[in-house]
Amino acid sequence: MTDKLAHFVTPEPFDPLEVEALTPEQERFYLASQWRMMWWRLKRHKLAVYSGVILFILYFSILITEFLAPYALTSRHTDHIFAPPQSINFFHQGEFVGPFVYGLEYRLNMTTLKREYTVNKTQVQPLRFFCRGDKYGFWMGFGSDRHFACAANGGTLFWLGTDRLGRDVWSRILYGTRISLTVGLVGITLSFILGLSIGGAAGYFGGWVDNLSQRAIEVLRSLPELPLWLGLSAALPVTWSPVAIYFGITLILALLDWPGLARAVRSKLLALREEDFCTAAALMGAPPRRIIARHLLPNFMSHLIASATLSIPSMILAETALSFLGLGLRPPITSWGVLLVEAQNLEAVALYPWLLLPAVPVIITVLAFNFFGDGLRDAADPYK
Repeated sequence: MTDKLAHFVTPEPFDPLEVEALTPEQERFYLASQWRMMWWRLKRHKLAVYSGVILFILYFSILITEFLAPYALTSRHTDHIFAPPQSINFFHQGEFVGPFVYGLEYRLNMTTLKREYTVNKTQVQPLRFFCRGDKYGFWMGFGSDRHFACAANGGTLFWLGTDRLGRDVWSRILYGTRISLTVGLVGITLSFILGLSIGGAAGYFGGWVDNLSQRAIEVLRSLPELPLWLGLSAALPVTWSPVAIYFGITLILALLDWPGLARAVRSKLLALREEDFCTAAALMGAPPRRIIARHLLPNFMSHLIASATLSIPSMILAETALSFLGLGLRPPITSWGVLLVEAQNLEAVALYPWLLLPAVPVIITVLAFNFFGDGLRDAADPYK
């Protein structure tokens, strides 16, 4: 006869409300919101964090462009046409002077007809900070003449050189940043409104709404994108004001970008609308708008973030290309694409290569958006 097995069930009374004590670290983790957990995962992606800092600096700079630019947008220096970039130095003849530039001396080469500048190291021109310079109209109609950095009295400060009219390239790049970056933001906002609305309605309701939206998307996607950009941009009246041209280009980019997002949203909603949580929300009386916005769209937030961070740089590139071809924004509006029009003349580029410098912020911005979007997508993915 074998011995009875030991009884391992505790005879102590069981309290279902009793919860095992959590350590502060466990409590911080289990009680964290979705956005806090996304932030923790994003911080581990160092390249995405650095890219986000770069984008923040770029977008913050558009709020104070007039203050950061040494010269006004239309300020000309006829004595320094096609002046080369002036390097900023700190030491002169072994002594610390502070930030300064050397003066430039100009002569016209009668053989090559090239403007030749030589650095005069006897002219030390210290930079001035928080100084008075060209007047400008700031936000809310506020006028000022304060600048972050200015040239010395009677001197020059052309950090990235000047163009064919003697305008400072660095100042014009700063002014162009405002236009090029906001084109992407405004365009993606309009594109997301159309894509989420049309794609969400098609995926949730189905039926004739789905058929009508899909036929419209197929028609738009069957048209070649680049010729359509060029045709619609060329159709904008030349008599329109610069502001109207800006919104016209932005609207064109948004109208051609939303079909891809709408189709992706539709496919996701077709699968998610049959889930139990969606059915429960409908049985509890939630309207379709709330079900789509609060229950369905957050389930593929990572895809929406990736789409936004890829669409913004594509719109910036599209505006740059259209403006470079003369079919986008036009002077007096200044964007990175408008500045690159100067680089269409290969002879000028060969003699004055700094005219290609407006392409640098385009490359930096596109790379920063791609790296930042990659980090955000991983951080928002609930399965990582």
